[in-house]
Amino acid sequence: MFELMFCSLLTIVPDYLYRRYVQGKRIGKEITFFSVWYELRWGITGCLMLTVSLITMIFYFHPSTDSATLYFRTVPILPEGSGRVAEVKVGFSQPVRKGDVLFTLDSSKQQAAFETAKRKVAEVDAAMTSAQSDVVKAEAQIQEAKANYQQAKDELDVKSELQSRNPGIVPQRDIDKLRVLVDQRQAGIDAATAAKETAALQVSTLLPAQKASAQAALDQAQVDLDKTIVRAGVDGRVEQFLIRVGDVVNQLMRPAGVLIPEGAGRTALQAGFGQIEAGVLKKGMVAEAACNSRPWVIIPMIITTVQDYIAAGQFQAGQQLVEAQNAARPGTILVFLEPLYKNGLEGVTPGSSCIVNAYTSNHEEISAADTSTGRAIALHVVDGVGLVHALLLRIQALLLPIKTLVLSGH
Repeated sequence: MFELMFCSLLTIVPDYLYRRYVQGKRIGKEITFFSVWYELRWGITGCLMLTVSLITMIFYFHPSTDSATLYFRTVPILPEGSGRVAEVKVGFSQPVRKGDVLFTLDSSKQQAAFETAKRKVAEVDAAMTSAQSDVVKAEAQIQEAKANYQQAKDELDVKSELQSRNPGIVPQRDIDKLRVLVDQRQAGIDAATAAKETAALQVSTLLPAQKASAQAALDQAQVDLDKTIVRAGVDGRVEQFLIRVGDVVNQLMRPAGVLIPEGAGRTALQAGFGQIEAGVLKKGMVAEAACNSRPWVIIPMIITTVQDYIAAGQFQAGQQLVEAQNAARPGTILVFLEPLYKNGLEGVTPGSSCIVNAYTSNHEEISAADTSTGRAIALHVVDGVGLVHALLLRIQALLLPIKTLVLSGH
């Protein structure tokens, strides 16, 4: 309507002035409701053409969209296993810090496994102490066997010496018995040495390996036990946390609730613009936003990122070919906007719907020395008509509460 009124001042009004003061035709006489369409045909036709051109230029060079939202990510609260809830530590809606306990699961099975693994470690420690005692015992047995061996050998040497000096003084049978006894005592030394080596091997290799395995089983049992305690992974706030004692939760079908990270949805606004405006939207463009959760406020924004892909065109590899006619509707150009000033989005509820206008600026090209006069004038006109769009946004923001509360019929 504003564009039509503006264009009529440049087309219909001059046409009427020409008819009135040059041709002498008056309203109500020669110009009536039935003849005005013929008398002012040039002005009306020019007005319509100029209005359409102006609206096209405004909406192309200064794109607008009402598909803008403060999206925010959520973190599902899921245990690493499954089980029945034993205790709930937080309420329906509550701020939490990273590491805070949210709820615990029944841990009787995990606690039993942990105690079993703990006892196994203690058992290996006891075996280690026993093996060390066996080493000491084996050393004592070696010393005893060596002493017995030396005693038998000394006796054999004495009787062998006597036999060599005076044959027949010592019976040969006694010497043979002593030789067998020396061999027996040597075997005792070897057996005691082998027992010591076996005990030492247990102390140095076997039992440490068993303890490492038992310790690993204990660590695994501790991990499984810790999994029954579900903690907050990030600072944030739990919302609609309805889980209660006795509920069964698991990773696949039954999450416990939702954790919204701190600051989520309070730094950037995402807006979807029409595909035809892909050539106009650029990083660094100034924009304005009006959000439903903060009426009568215009928020200065700046485009920080223009996504170079349209979500409607994505597909996943499968067993069927892609049919282009099956696309539900054309996608939009996703644009990320941030407040131009600090705390610009303060008071805007995350998830709120907004209206966004982006404004083309050709100041640098206009100021360039090689820009022609005609092009500079045209670019001035393009930048100037952005005022119309800014005015429309403010009218929308002004009427938003009335439209929502009065005219919506709710």
